[in-house]
Amino acid sequence: MGIFEAVLLGAVQGITEFLPVSSSGHLVLLQKILGISEPALFFDTMVHVGTLIAVFVVLWKDIWRLLQRPIQRLTGFLILSTIPTVIIALAFKDTIETAFQSGAFLGYAYLFTTAALLVSEALARRPGFSGNIDRGEERMNWIDALVIGLCQGVAILPAVSRSGLTLSGALSRKLERDFAARFSFLLSIPAILGALLFQVKDLLGARKAGEMENHIADLSGEGGLTAIIAGTFTAALVGFFAVRFMLTIVRKHSLRGFAVYTGVLGILILLDQFVSHIFF
Repeated sequence: MGIFEAVLLGAVQGITEFLPVSSSGHLVLLQKILGISEPALFFDTMVHVGTLIAVFVVLWKDIWRLLQRPIQRLTGFLILSTIPTVIIALAFKDTIETAFQSGAFLGYAYLFTTAALLVSEALARRPGFSGNIDRGEERMNWIDALVIGLCQGVAILPAVSRSGLTLSGALSRKLERDFAARFSFLLSIPAILGALLFQVKDLLGARKAGEMENHIADLSGEGGLTAIIAGTFTAALVGFFAVRFMLTIVRKHSLRGFAVYTGVLGILILLDQFVSHIFF
């Protein structure tokens, strides 16, 4: 993998991990369009580390508050929201891997993300538990956490946006927009850490099986270690601005613009799959 490809993939990962447009779907799509082979496992792990760094830098106040007092309601809600994701990931592991490899469901998944964003915005504007006043952190309940967790579990599929569906779940439950955004990004921490653990497990398995040389060989070409560093740094830098951008957007604006983007993208992918067959 060359440095240009590493930077490109790192930038895509950094932007789309936090915007409601699906990082996994864009990476699969980018590989199809540009003919980029699947990133080496170690590289993929490192760009996820980059996005994790971005979350820690932007939300360090929230994270520090959790670390200072780990036993609190917010911690419990984050754990409760993570449980459905873990169950779904383990129960449908083979199906998810097949979906990533084929890319056959990308178009449908993008349209599903579009529908989720539009429905959540509509529900967010309905009268809620306190009239038109949205609920903040102090009034969140366990049902909210479970709904958001189920949304994140569904978003394991490629092209179903994790940030999009968790935001949709939070907004549909009439949670206050700023808190909904912060909770979604805080929830990305155990999600990304979980993905990293699976990747580390695969790396260790490859090492035991004597296949680690293949991963190293994938990175020993044009860019080598420099490509890994460049991709990781790009993912962290771009992810930092993406998180800050999304916090501002969710607070002040609708998500309908992202729904239009994913809707158009989903239609174009389906047209290519069934009509033109240029990339699929």
